[in-house]
Amino acid sequence: QVQLVESGGGTVQPGGSLRLSCAASGRTFSNPAMGWFRQAPGKERELVAVIGRTTRYGDAVKGRFIISRENAKNTVYLQMNSLKPEDTAVYTCVLRQLPIPGLSANDYGDWGRGTQVIVSS
Repeated sequence: QVQLVESGGGTVQPGGSLRLSCAASGRTFSNPAMGWFRQAPGKERELVAVIGRTTRYGDAVKGRFIISRENAKNTVYLQMNSLKPEDTAVYTCVLRQLPIPGLSANDYGDWGRGTQVIVSS
């Protein structure tokens, strides 16, 4: 079993920054693909960013968010800059037992509980 523990969510003003972290524990593939999806109320779940042998971003966050990882800690980070109200959502960490990141939520078998991000003045 894999456990994913997220941290770093909260409330921030438009234009501000937040950093999310997700630590994986349990039985994982060596350097598995990890990343983030998000879902806002009334909206479909969407890709934010994933990292493995390659790095991919959702169109809505390109140029503003940066994903990184510490392989030794099995931890992935999401630096979110220039936040907008439309970034408000529950952000959920995901893990895939393969090194190649997928773009679909169906590519990921392990999910965290999610952390709320609210961007509001």
